[in-house]
Amino acid sequence: MESALTKARRDSFKSPRPDAARLLAFDVITEVNRNNGYSNLLLPQALTSSSLSERDRNLVTELVYGTIRMLGKHDWVLAQISDRPWSEVDPGIIDVARLGVHQLHEMRIPDHAAVAATVEVARARLGESKASFVNALLRGVTRKSMDEWFTPLSQMQDPVSRLAIVYSHPEWIVSAYYDLLKDWKQTEEALKINNIAALPTLVSWPGYSTQSDLINVGATATQFSTLGARWKGHSGSLDLIRHRLAGVQDEGSQLVATVFASVANGTKWLDLCAGPGGKAALLCAIAAQRGIEVTANEISTPRAELVKRVVHGARVWVGDGRDIAERGESFDAILIDVPCTGLGALRRRPEVRWRRTLQNLRELTKLQRELIHAAIGVLNPGGVLGYATCSPHLAETTVQVTDILKNYPELELIDLSSKMPSGLHNGIRDGAMSLWTHLHGTDAMFLAAFVKRS
Repeated sequence: MESALTKARRDSFKSPRPDAARLLAFDVITEVNRNNGYSNLLLPQALTSSSLSERDRNLVTELVYGTIRMLGKHDWVLAQISDRPWSEVDPGIIDVARLGVHQLHEMRIPDHAAVAATVEVARARLGESKASFVNALLRGVTRKSMDEWFTPLSQMQDPVSRLAIVYSHPEWIVSAYYDLLKDWKQTEEALKINNIAALPTLVSWPGYSTQSDLINVGATATQFSTLGARWKGHSGSLDLIRHRLAGVQDEGSQLVATVFASVANGTKWLDLCAGPGGKAALLCAIAAQRGIEVTANEISTPRAELVKRVVHGARVWVGDGRDIAERGESFDAILIDVPCTGLGALRRRPEVRWRRTLQNLRELTKLQRELIHAAIGVLNPGGVLGYATCSPHLAETTVQVTDILKNYPELELIDLSSKMPSGLHNGIRDGAMSLWTHLHGTDAMFLAAFVKRS
């Protein structure tokens, strides 16, 4: 007969039994954090390949996006428990421990269930020894309530450090927001909303669909864009999207395209940095109604192929926007949606806040200036230049506008105040459109427009 000791030893070495949802979440988080993957690309692919129920898919989605979004806050807790410097802990342990803390502090999962389920993931992916360390860490977290962990922060004198922990943002981003908002309460609101997942927003393309078409399938009209609607669910299942009669695009990005189109002139337009094609698709649809030819330029061949799918036959070039003059053509209106830090879309791209640095900012602003110079060189006299970013950072917005006006005296800033949608307040900064997520419910988009004197 098997002794109790033998049975206990045998039971302790049972094969790990992680649930499929948490295992998948950990694998995606690892790919994002350790191999520079993008959660918005990896997660849908992983879910499509899985056989998970809808409930488990929702669990994985929250675990992945939530854990990545809040990892700074989770690390602050775990670093106080770890018996070794947190920066020296095995990356796998760090990621699985963050996954556990997210369940303990941000989700309605009982402590014992969160710890046990996470330790099983650690056993399966990291081995017994590392799983034991994870178990010790998470049990250490449960020895205090969430309030007990974070109440001491109220005594922290430096608001940048305090808000960085509470809302899980790098300190330089907290400082950048305050530099613009000049108010700690507003800054706190801007940080807070970055941690709330955004509903998908649909856009109708003039000539192919209308906002009413989106509403008729169950979407809710956007507040400011007359072309958009918010959608609860998987947008890829909609016929309008599958047949490329409408797209998925944040309301702020829709406003960049429509406001730019409202001041653009002539018959030949260029989208210099088309990206995956959201703004290009909308500009092409608007332009087609006015008999205007649009060219979309994109440096990446794979992304240019995505653009081709949504611009309904418009011309697509593949090339570096800085070399646009080599094409030998000029344009009446040019939109430059420049590569930027993306600080205005952190609620949609959770890993961006941890990847961007001040060094990235310096590199990006240099690239932005080079693209601006190239665009001005192929802009016809009397033409309109649109400079757009998905960032509110001063260096990527106001400073660039100031430099444009200083270095290119032939350009004159167009005051966009009269072009703002009805009811959109506090959306203008020095004549440029400047949106904030906590004020307008959109990504924090920026658009400045200039006319080139004849």
